Amino acid sequence: MEKTAVYDADLQVEAYFFQGYLQPFPVHFHPYYVLGLIEEGTRRLVCKKEEYFLKPGDVLAFNPGDSHTCTQSSGALCYRSVNLPIEALLNLSERTGGKRGPLPVFPETVVQDTEAAEQLRSLHRLIFQRAGAAEKDDALLALLSGLLKTRAAVPVDCRGEVNAVCAYLACHVTEHIQMEELGRQVGLSSSALLRAFTRAKGVTPYRYLEALRVSEAKKLLESGVTPAEAALRAGFFDQSHFTRYFTRFIGLSPGAYRNIFVPSVNETEKEEESYGTSKG
Repeated sequence: MEKTAVYDADLQVEAYFFQGYLQPFPVHFHPYYVLGLIEEGTRRLVCKKEEYFLKPGDVLAFNPGDSHTCTQSSGALCYRSVNLPIEALLNLSERTGGKRGPLPVFPETVVQDTEAAEQLRSLHRLIFQRAGAAEKDDALLALLSGLLKTRAAVPVDCRGEVNAVCAYLACHVTEHIQMEELGRQVGLSSSALLRAFTRAKGVTPYRYLEALRVSEAKKLLESGVTPAEAALRAGFFDQSHFTRYFTRFIGLSPGAYRNIFVPSVNETEKEEESYGTSKG
């Protein structure tokens, strides 16, 4: 049985990972919000007198004070969860288009939605990988914008706004940009922009910006710039972050990609030695 916990200071949330868990949970509640994802195993959940039979792929959304109990039905439990303090969710709810005041409420305890499951899985992995603050913030906003609103709502046609954001990002590749700033540029809330952009482009604005930065880095590497300098000039906050993203997008490390266009010192020396020998 494995239980791992991580505190993320950027988001001010806790993330937990349970593997091979068989222990039942007695009736209890949390003074904070909990988002969970069943990866393996099946469980019987009773929450607010409602009974649910959980299976892999189910997303759980507990509000503060939601009394619940859970017992294993079959197979050992593999479970990811993120705990959000009330203050943190109040701030995020305000940014996703809501109003600061009454506590936000997750309308559904069990959400059966593959998009929500993948968003929570991605957020959880980013927290455990200690990814950049902007990337984690983007992932959490994307998840909450769906769970806190009616899931059947269809975003309005915002192609003009999306194109304007793309143009803005292309002109500000190296800058640190928040969703609120992008929303202000086109007159949309962070939530509306996030949903419209993702629907139109298939990626979040942050992912789109990272792709632009990788493209800029490719040009720099092709011209002979070192990976460290390319990372700085393309807008990545450190070289390890740059290397991870570049390799994910391109399939080669920045150094290996640069060597395709700029021979290494040793290769250059070998060519010069060969040229000198044949000439003599």
